[in-house]
Amino acid sequence: MKQMLLKRLTLRNFKGIKDFTLEPEGEHIKVFGDNATGKTTIFDAVTWLLFDKDSNNKKDFSIKTLTGQGQEISGLDHEVEAHFEVDGSPLSLSKTYKEKWTKKRGDINKQLTGHTTEYHIDGVPAKKKEYDEKVSSIIDEDIFKLLTSPSYFNEQLHWQKRRDILLEIAGDVSDEEVMKSRKGLDKLADALNGRSIEDHRKVIASKRKEINKQIDEIPLRMDEVDRGKPDTSRLDEEQIKSSIEQLSQDLDAKQEELNRIQSGGEVTEKQKKLAEVQGELQEIKNHHQSDQYEKINEKRSSLNGLEKEKSQLEQAITQLNNRISTDDGQIQQLNQDASDLRQQWQDTNAKEYDGIKPTKDDQDCTCSACGQNLPADQVEAAHEKAVQAYEANLAEFNRRKSQQLEDIKTAGVQKKEKVQELEQDKASAQQEAEQAQKQLEAKQNEITALSTEIENLQANVSDISENAQYQAKQQEAENIEQEIKQLKDSVQESMQRVRTEMDELKSKKAAFEQDQAKFQQKRQAADRIKELEDEQKELSAQYEKLEHELYLTEEFIRAKVDLLEEKINNKFKHARFKLFDTQINEGLKETCETLFQGVPYSGGLNNAARINVGLDIINTLSEHYRFSAPIFVDNSEAVTRLIDTKAQVISLVVSEPDKQLRIEQAHHKEAV
Repeated sequence: MKQMLLKRLTLRNFKGIKDFTLEPEGEHIKVFGDNATGKTTIFDAVTWLLFDKDSNNKKDFSIKTLTGQGQEISGLDHEVEAHFEVDGSPLSLSKTYKEKWTKKRGDINKQLTGHTTEYHIDGVPAKKKEYDEKVSSIIDEDIFKLLTSPSYFNEQLHWQKRRDILLEIAGDVSDEEVMKSRKGLDKLADALNGRSIEDHRKVIASKRKEINKQIDEIPLRMDEVDRGKPDTSRLDEEQIKSSIEQLSQDLDAKQEELNRIQSGGEVTEKQKKLAEVQGELQEIKNHHQSDQYEKINEKRSSLNGLEKEKSQLEQAITQLNNRISTDDGQIQQLNQDASDLRQQWQDTNAKEYDGIKPTKDDQDCTCSACGQNLPADQVEAAHEKAVQAYEANLAEFNRRKSQQLEDIKTAGVQKKEKVQELEQDKASAQQEAEQAQKQLEAKQNEITALSTEIENLQANVSDISENAQYQAKQQEAENIEQEIKQLKDSVQESMQRVRTEMDELKSKKAAFEQDQAKFQQKRQAADRIKELEDEQKELSAQYEKLEHELYLTEEFIRAKVDLLEEKINNKFKHARFKLFDTQINEGLKETCETLFQGVPYSGGLNNAARINVGLDIINTLSEHYRFSAPIFVDNSEAVTRLIDTKAQVISLVVSEPDKQLRIEQAHHKEAV
């Protein structure tokens, strides 16, 4: 197990403590002091040093020293330094919170503009990221708080988080284990259909709510249907049916009489003649319009062709101009490249070999080993070798220089040839563009002339009403219509009489049909009530099935509660945990309540029991996370004897006589 011990802790200007050093040297100690003497501040200093928070997990707490009036004292550095031993290795951490004063332009005095924090690891300055990474490499922040404060698990964690940690320690119980533990739960597997118990309970609750709503609505819907049934107590359905059939026969007879009056032979002939004349009028109109617009349409077709040719010429001119611009840009670049090559040739040609031809005077005539003069033949041989090396280097220099000049010349010739090629292409494109522009101007003149011609033709289109043939045929149609009107007027009175009699018959028939429909509506209402009764039975059966499934899920949860609580409680010596509450309706609700000898932590448990239960939880968590850290036990004066623990314990004891903090070595037996 990884172990973290506090060896020394120093506070300077931290939360009212001017200068204080705590030296437990990794042992259990007790810190005595009256209220407001700074006992809790010691724990705050450690959590701020490591995680920028106080012991209550607050990040926005004030660490500055205050005056008696509650004002912050300026100009102080606020520092916490701690020496730890982590798995036998020393570790020093320090953090200093400083004010940042700045003199603005035009001001005489400096002003407080912010704060900075300095970090040190083993005395070496560090950046915040490096510092945080060092701390996190030792222990996770959440785990550290769990292992250093007996109250943190029960008082600062949400019950769901506490529950998750317990399940993490003990391990959850699989659905299969639960179903095997109690008879009858195996039937639940098919109902779950791959869902979790919790999700299935949500599905059941949703369905029960919806079914309850539907069951509650059915009586209202049945009553609404019943109240909507028509009253047929004074009606005879067979008599109504017979009356409707007789009235239908009478109406058919009247319709035949009306048809005979309407079908006068002379009127029919006049109507046929009128239709023929109207057809001839339409032919005259169509012929008149086709003559007028045929020429205009031909001209418009020609105009469309000219517009298309114009567009093609404009596109060609644009492409040629782009080609000219591209050639011109490449020519300028190639000319610049050629100029650069000429300068490069001159620079290369001006280069001279910088070696010095050796002379006999340059030769070293002494032996490097003994320092005596060399024989004349050896001196001569050395001189000839040096001259040969010089001449070889000179020849190589001249060869390379000649090759470089030749390469530059070849590149220059290629640039010049490319410029000539582009100049020819540019001139060709310019000539083509000029020709295309002339063609475009000519095409525009043709378009303008043709557009004017079309406008003149449209202005001369004549109105059909001025056509003599059309006028004569129009008058003939009006004469026939007048003749038809005179013929119809003679039979109008007879037709009106028959229509009046038919309206009376239709009114009587409609009244009987309304009464006949009441019988059908009554039968439909009875069928609908029967459907609703069947639906009510089906919904009740579904509800009972859901109730049974809900009962099985509750039995499942009860079985799981028994298995989980036994599994979890076996991990602790003193603490026990209640993971579910039984509701008034005997349903179960998830919770996580710590118990000690049957007394809930949040309901009546005294301070001493709370502290020891917290220490028991820390012991188990330390074993689980394989890490122990200094435990700060606040208000430990309430405890006669702390339970055994392997971790270093720093007890914070309220002692009214101690107006300054007092330290004593604690004799605290380690857990076995």
